[in-house]
Formats: sequence, structure tokens, C-alpha cells
Amino acid sequence: MAETPSCTTQNQADPVNLVIFGATGDLAMRKIYPALASLCRNHLLSHDTRILAVGRTALDTERYRNLLGEQLAETVPASCMADLGPRVSYLRMDPDEAGSGSLLAAALDDLDREGPKDRLFYLAVPPAAYIPLATTLGEAGLAGESDGRRVRIVVEKPFGRDLPTARELDAVLHSHFHERQIFRIDHYMAKETVQNVLLLRFANALFEPVWNRRYIDHIRITAAETLGIGHRAGFYDQAGVLRDMFQNHMMMLLSLCAMEPPSLFEAELVRDERSKVFRALRPLDLERLDEQLILGQYGPGMVDGRPVPGYLQEPGVRPDSTTPTFAWMKVYLDNWRWQGVPFHLCSGKRLAAKHTEISVQFKSVPVSMFRKTHGGAIPPNRLVIGIHPGEVVRLEVQTKGQGSRLCLQGQSMEFSYGADSDLGRLNDYAKVLLDCVTGDQTLFWRQDAVELCWGFLTPILDRCDCADGDLPLHTYAAGGPGPKAAAEPGA
Repeated sequence: MAETPSCTTQNQADPVNLVIFGATGDLAMRKIYPALASLCRNHLLSHDTRILAVGRTALDTERYRNLLGEQLAETVPASCMADLGPRVSYLRMDPDEAGSGSLLAAALDDLDREGPKDRLFYLAVPPAAYIPLATTLGEAGLAGESDGRRVRIVVEKPFGRDLPTARELDAVLHSHFHERQIFRIDHYMAKETVQNVLLLRFANALFEPVWNRRYIDHIRITAAETLGIGHRAGFYDQAGVLRDMFQNHMMMLLSLCAMEPPSLFEAELVRDERSKVFRALRPLDLERLDEQLILGQYGPGMVDGRPVPGYLQEPGVRPDSTTPTFAWMKVYLDNWRWQGVPFHLCSGKRLAAKHTEISVQFKSVPVSMFRKTHGGAIPPNRLVIGIHPGEVVRLEVQTKGQGSRLCLQGQSMEFSYGADSDLGRLNDYAKVLLDCVTGDQTLFWRQDAVELCWGFLTPILDRCDCADGDLPLHTYAAGGPGPKAAAEPGA
């Protein structure tokens, strides 16, 4: 086999002043700081990068660093904390208070005493705080770029809760920032196997000629979780699975499976092709919605041998809540490549096993020349792209079984990424955080795609949110496979 050129080592990023809003919160502690540690460990974060932690909690820098050490002791090696800790300073700031923008500007100027650096504002805060913070940054003049300094802002999903609120958020962001400065983050896109979808499709003559309606029967995209809502009741009971997973993660995975090849692998060209997929989404028939949408809510059950409460028994959830925690959706794309091919999207909480995968099922062979010896239909080929926890690419084919008789036997050709390595392997948040620092928007959402997905989902959400609750909500036991209706052949 001919050798392929090895990837060049990524250069260390330029120095940046990273401002983390919500610095005492769960997202910062569980995701952002471990991502920074991963970048340090791989020598990708400049030694001149500084971190300004911003929060409402009354702390000073020393107490905050101590808090970091306690919170990250089990996830970040001591050597990485020794590198990160001295870079961190803390600023107590409330964006609702007058003069907060000037206070932040002064703190950033203090970090620039040795020379101006790029600035990256990370909004690790509840969605309700996005608009006030963006407004504060803009009115304080902190969104402007001058003297070679680049400024970027990172926004976590959800980007609004429907089409009107998504447009409202975008209007505020764009009143102060240019589109090239806005990074709408989706950490799913940074997973190795997610990015590998495009490489499999467009770098291999084996797959691209058959990646269409002539050879593919259907594609199933699954994101199952064993966890419940935890301490997120305040957010989740207002969002539900459609806003939490479908508007962003599931739609992004759909776009990678279905998009056309861009002429070059460049950010705007890739994002153009993803948006074309969303434009081709066929609206769901609201008169026959039960044929294309199944919603569920987990009840009490068993997970890992222990009883767990149902959704309605979770702390902070309304006792009469009709918020779905499971959804199966069948969608179609009205374009040349995919006409008539169903895409099955499925995601839910408190299911039997945690796994995210893309399953591409090819059509059965048109005529079975083995029908007299095999005695039944030949199982179709299937390509499975495991995203989490098993990072694997598996092609299922039919071969002859061993022995004197002519017997068909299913076999798998499999490639696994293997265990995580500290060297050369970044965690998901580290990859997208590095892209924010370097300014690469390939893996990030663009506003037109956000609006197209909300436009597709909003009519369904309006039905889900209405007081009479006319959409059936199937109860399923926690720790089980999900609603029985979603296990039927049509689903």
C-alpha cells in the first residue's frame, strides 16, 4: 500500500487574551479549562496567552485560582495546572451594572501592557445573558478591531429558541460584530469521526459514486444518552430535545451526510454546501405529523442496576410538563441526490446505552442468485460511523462461510481510532477552541444555516408548545430502548 503524506504538525496559535464570561459555571469548569489544558499539553497555546475569568461571584484572583485547583484536580494534570494557573486573573463584573464595560476594558488594557494581543470573548453563560453581554461589549468599544488586533466572540447553542428569537440574537450580535468575528460553537463537529464523514465520502472513490438515492435505502443518525437532565431543569424544561439536540447537533450531522462536495475545503465553501442541505429540507406535513415524528418522555426506571426517577420527578421540573426528552423524526431532502431517501434522526435521554452513530444502509441486491441455497433475503450492506463512545468506521458485507456448503455469512471490515492519546489528540472542545483562536470557521454555524434549521423546526415547536398539547407524548421507562412506537418497522 502506498504511503500517504503525514499531517504537518499544527503551529502554536498566536497569543490571545481569552475572556471567559460565566467563569465559575459548569461549562467553564467541565469543558473550557480542560480544553485549555489539552492545548497546553500539546504545545498549541502560546505562552503569552492570558485568561481573564469574569463572573458575578465576589472573588479575587487568588481565591479563584484556588477554586480552579479544587474543581479541576481530577480532570487536569498538576503540571498543566501549574502552567495555566498563573495565566488566570479574575474580574467580578455584572453586565447589568453601570460602568461594567469600562471596568472590563480597563482590565483588558492592563493585560495588554506588554503589547496588544487578539481578544476572544467566550460567552459560557445562560442564553438569556447573550444579548446583554454582547451589548455591553459593543457599547464599550470592545468589539472593534484596530492596530492589527483581531476580536472574536464565541456563542454556545442554543442560538435562540425559535426563528424570531434567533433573528433577534443575530441582530444584536451583528450590530456590534461582523459575521467573521462570530463563532457559533458546536463541539459535535470537532469529534474525529464526525470530521471523518467528509473524508470518507470525498477522498475515496469507493464511496462517492454510490452515495446517492440509487444505492442508499436510508440513513439513520442516532444520539442516545443514558443520563437524565441532571441539574439543567431550568433550561431543559423550557427547551426539550428538539431545541437541545435537533436544531444543532442532529442537523449538523445530517448536513455532513448529505452535502455536496465543495470545490475546496475552505470555511465558506463548506458552509455554503451545508446550508444548501437545509434549504432542501422538505417541510413536515403537519396534518400527518404522527408518521414523521414520535415524541417521548422518560418515566421511572433502572439505569446501571439502580432506580432512577422519571422526568416529572426530577427536581425543578413542572409536575404537568409535556416537554419531550426523546424524538424520532423522518425527514426528506428535495434535491437530485437524495430524492425519496428517508433520513431517520433519533435522540433521547435516559436510554439503555450511550452512543452516537451514523448508519448508512444500502439497498438490497436487485436479484438474489443465491435464493435456492440461502433460502431468504440477503441482508444489505451497511456502513456504520461510530462517533461516541466507540470511534469506529465499520462496513458490513456478506461473504461465504467456512465449510463445504455455500452459506452466506455477515462480516465486518472495521477501522477504530483506538484509545485517546495525550499526544497529538485534542478533546472536542480543545479543537473548536483552537479554531476560535486561529479564526477558522469551518466547523461553526453560519447565521443563514441557523435560520434555515429554525424555519424547519418552528412549526413543529409551535405545536409542541401549545397549551392543548395535541401531539402524542409517549412515556418510556428510563434505561430502556425508548418509546415502543419508535421501534416499529416504519420508524
